[in-house]
Amino acid sequence: MADMIQVGKPAPDFTLKNQDGQEVKLSQFKGKNNVVLAFYPLDFSPVCSKEHVCFVSDHNKFDGVKAEVLGISVDSVWSHKAFAEKVGIKYPLLADFHPKGKVADSYGLYLADKGISARATVVVDKQGIVRYVKTEEIPQTRNNADIITALSKLN
Repeated sequence: MADMIQVGKPAPDFTLKNQDGQEVKLSQFKGKNNVVLAFYPLDFSPVCSKEHVCFVSDHNKFDGVKAEVLGISVDSVWSHKAFAEKVGIKYPLLADFHPKGKVADSYGLYLADKGISARATVVVDKQGIVRYVKTEEIPQTRNNADIITALSKLN
């Protein structure tokens, strides 16, 4: 595993497919929006389901701080599609599926021994620089209020 990404460093660019099979590239948001990379272990797991319900209900708050939320896990496009439909997710869920965990690994967040990414949040500013990194224990949900506070300092 690579070292965990550090605040102040450029975010590694990537291109992954979303739940609709469309390619999403991190650099497409450069100069437009801050980006919240919400790495999570697996679709349909209890904690991840609860967490994404929170992202859905807080979507207007993220819009208010001009931030795009991108969920990233090792699940397939098809799993993401079913998960997004079940939970009502409108933001992109990106499939870090093949090679498995490549993007998470480039951020130092792939847990190879478990075959999943860590539960982690990386905020990337409009210039493509990492401004916030926080990991959570797998059974813990992230705190959207902390993420929104970090984002509000960037605008």
